[in-house]
Amino acid sequence: MIIEFKGQRPQIADNVFIAPNATIIGNVIIGEGSSVWYGAVIRGDAGQIRIGTGVSVQDNCVLHVNEREDTVIGNEIVIGHGAILEGCYIGDGSLIGMNATVLSGAHVGQQCVIAAGAVVREGQEIPDLSLVGGVPAKVLGQVSETLQKRIAGGPEHYRHAAREYLEGAVVIVEDK
Repeated sequence: MIIEFKGQRPQIADNVFIAPNATIIGNVIIGEGSSVWYGAVIRGDAGQIRIGTGVSVQDNCVLHVNEREDTVIGNEIVIGHGAILEGCYIGDGSLIGMNATVLSGAHVGQQCVIAAGAVVREGQEIPDLSLVGGVPAKVLGQVSETLQKRIAGGPEHYRHAAREYLEGAVVIVEDK
């Protein structure tokens, strides 16, 4: 569902897949080749949410914003199932693990991995190529070249899946 809020209508590139039960509200910009999967909510009601190209916002994610901080998601990023992001910056090529939380004012550098369930604290700075985990989140090490290659394939995998959905591979069948 696409919802205009206070005169702000989401701006979504033509080749973006949006699942039928995803909700996108207000001041939101979504770039080419991105996808927003089932149950995700992207709520740009108190500021702007900018999502770059080739970003996969997976099932049941919540992306929000506040009056102090916009939410900026770079390019070629996978945001894992159930992740929550508010008023933060995510650098290009990063992976946000399932059920991870990135709080207001946090800055995640390029090609980082935020482990499943991690909580990146308000205002926390994560350097490029960091492997991060824990509650609260701590830098556990550097992302290896092997892991970088694995992560780099994620956005393309979801672009392919989104193309299949956009080209009609899915038929909605209603229960009676």
